[in-house]
Amino acid sequence: MSRLDRLNARYGAHQGARAEFVFGSDERAGIIASLVGGPGLRVLDLGCRTGALTQHYAEGNDVVGVDVDRVALGQAAERLGIETHWADVEEGLPFDDASFDVVVAGELLEHLADPVSAVANVRRVLRPGGRFVGSVPNAFRLKSRIRFAAGRHPETDDTHLQLFTPAALHALLASQFEDVAIRFAVGRYVRWQPRLMARVQVFSARKPD
Repeated sequence: MSRLDRLNARYGAHQGARAEFVFGSDERAGIIASLVGGPGLRVLDLGCRTGALTQHYAEGNDVVGVDVDRVALGQAAERLGIETHWADVEEGLPFDDASFDVVVAGELLEHLADPVSAVANVRRVLRPGGRFVGSVPNAFRLKSRIRFAAGRHPETDDTHLQLFTPAALHALLASQFEDVAIRFAVGRYVRWQPRLMARVQVFSARKPD
């Protein structure tokens, strides 16, 4: 069985009834949609699953979805009428250099064994001046720190292979991009203590011209 087949089986089983789940719901989707922009942009959506997040920026843009879950991809294509590709972002993307205006990775990087390779692959397919936007969980929020202090793993999802501090996320993106920005979102008390209370880190970065 190939690596892609193994990932397909793993995430198909892991998601199950959660196929429509969007971490952070409308708040995260709204922020990412505003960063994507449009209309008239060619957008690559990595880890698109069934299109629950994709639908927020698909209208007016030419969106291509990528995922390791073939069933979810079929649902995204049927739901939104978008082009889809079964592929593993860590092993390479089946697209020409500089062929997209925006690449989205919503709650993807934390699932990867080699996010450095994935970010390099994103840079390759982006046009000069193109934007990379997305999000990762804030694994070092207060709730996660309490779990760690109690001797428990700070993450409850066994498919999360990376724990991103804001500094680590910034360093990863800055290795390939310019104008890196990180925004803290989702949570009742974010306005008072963003780094401690936010559930999500939403990022944006730009490929050099």
